[in-house]
Amino acid sequence: MSLLKLRLSIFGTLAFIIGLSTLAFTILLTLTGTFNIYFIIIFVGLINLLQWIFSPKLIDSLYKVKEVTYDEQPKLHRMLDSICHKSALKKPKVMLANIPLPNAFAYGSPRYGNRIAVTTGLLNSLESEEVEAVLAHEVGHLKNRDVQVMMFASVLPAIFYYIGFTFMLSSWYSGGRRDNGGAIIIGIAAMALYFILSIFVLSLSRIREYYADRHAVKTVDDGARKLSEALAKIATSETKTMLKGRRGGSSSFKSLFINDPDTAKGDASTLSKYSGRLNDRDLVNKMLAKPVTGLDRFMELFSTHPNMVKRLQTLQRIQ
Repeated sequence: MSLLKLRLSIFGTLAFIIGLSTLAFTILLTLTGTFNIYFIIIFVGLINLLQWIFSPKLIDSLYKVKEVTYDEQPKLHRMLDSICHKSALKKPKVMLANIPLPNAFAYGSPRYGNRIAVTTGLLNSLESEEVEAVLAHEVGHLKNRDVQVMMFASVLPAIFYYIGFTFMLSSWYSGGRRDNGGAIIIGIAAMALYFILSIFVLSLSRIREYYADRHAVKTVDDGARKLSEALAKIATSETKTMLKGRRGGSSSFKSLFINDPDTAKGDASTLSKYSGRLNDRDLVNKMLAKPVTGLDRFMELFSTHPNMVKRLQTLQRIQ
């Protein structure tokens, strides 16, 4: 996917989400009284804003994250210093998550500042050059303000979910009132809009993963190869870790990760048996040889991250 296509996809998806939401709000406000809907919009917006502001503390608790100093992880700090200098971005805090799943994530808020966390599983599974590419990907998320964009996009489906829930609950308790049928129709319509908008928000999340991948390629020497090898090893290592029953924390914030651990088994289950015997390049080639089926494309619609094979194919084209 070219850079121009990525940008057009991002703006097009956001425009669709905002446009459809605006149209639906207009229709709802025309058909109903405005007080309850305005209350729901304000309530959901406030809840999401508070979640964004205080989410770093929740994430730190869920994933056993702590800040690491330069003396504790000098390599991580040096790599991040270089990447942030090339990205013209203030260096975020360097965090370490004590979980076995190999992964990394960028997060932050106005109160707690920007942070990039890597897991102990990632440091144990990847070579230094691959860790560097992963860090550059996460810096790309911060540079592109993906945390803020995804928070804004996620609020709109949430509003329609609560509108639908409120109207359906109201119809349930209103008994035999004549306007009961109208409330049910509005509730179902709002739930349908929630589902449609959620699909487009997931699409936006996948597009922004491609965008962050491009940032890694741009800021790291031979970045396409390094990130490809990192992603292939992350997927296969996650598969082995999860097959052992060691999930390593909640997946509530899986959209933050560089790879979705819930899809790792599907991405790389056929490769995990080879990962100890193949070199990095051959492991990537094995994964690239895996066909992307119609079922894979359908399941991708409900994922926060792109299909791994498609993602690696895109990196190969950039390289």
